[in-house]
Amino acid sequence: MKHTISVLVENTPGALTRVTSMFARRGFNIESLAVGPTERHDVSRITLRVDAERHSLEQIEKQMHKLVNVLRVSELAPGESIERELALLKVAAPPSARAELMALGEVFGARVADLGPDSIVFELTGPPEDVDSFEELVRPHGLQELVRTGRIGLARARAGSRSRPQVLV
Repeated sequence: MKHTISVLVENTPGALTRVTSMFARRGFNIESLAVGPTERHDVSRITLRVDAERHSLEQIEKQMHKLVNVLRVSELAPGESIERELALLKVAAPPSARAELMALGEVFGARVADLGPDSIVFELTGPPEDVDSFEELVRPHGLQELVRTGRIGLARARAGSRSRPQVLV
């Protein structure tokens, strides 16, 4: 089963290595990884997407809490969180196919980031499933290059309360 894990860590050298090594030592592949600053300059958020059984994941999370730089570990549960991804896709676009590609991009909310004589670079931000769908639809046109950031996410805002994500100990 796939899980999205959010890990708050002290913004210090080696914190990312310690967290990702925990997964590698247990033989788990990290499908997606994104790291960036938070609202606090001394704290970074690591967002990981892994395929693991629930019991195995709970054991890894307990081990992560023991790491010196880890402040909080939480799972971003589907339906209770917002997840997004950024992708840049360079697609072959001869003049005869441009109108179709532009219309397809518009349906998905993709922005044209660059336009060349025989290709278009689309910028798409959205749920990872939407990025997957857009990629599948432009691939037959000639997907020349693709780069994706990996998932990022936060627990949903709840009306009338200051919700906290489920913290796994």
